[in-house]
Amino acid sequence: MTDIHGNVQDEAAGEELSPQELLERYATLRDTIQGLEAEREALAAQLKATLAGGEHAETDLYRAVLKVSRRVEYPLERFREVFGDAATLEVASVDRRKAEALAGAGDLDAGRLRELAVVRETQALVLQPKTR
Repeated sequence: MTDIHGNVQDEAAGEELSPQELLERYATLRDTIQGLEAEREALAAQLKATLAGGEHAETDLYRAVLKVSRRVEYPLERFREVFGDAATLEVASVDRRKAEALAGAGDLDAGRLRELAVVRETQALVLQPKTR
């Protein structure tokens, strides 16, 4: 429990905790949170696999859905082969925005850039409240 100044107090005695007690409480909370986060990540992986397999999961309050995000990337070696060293250095790590800006300015062939693009997908587990 914390007082109005944010100091942690012993709930039973109403006194401020010693530095050692603060450390013990902090370590306990940190370890508990880390364990819960690890369990959450494992459960999320299982749920993602289940949902990706076509199954559905919901409770009285939530419905689990997969949200797919896509990110366009240009493989560095292929970009270099297609557009050369100078263009590769210009966009450094083949930043999508920079490459597309160069294509928009006519410095790169926009069609070839589109052919070179690789779309990466990531899936995020989203809990949608059912009470909307």
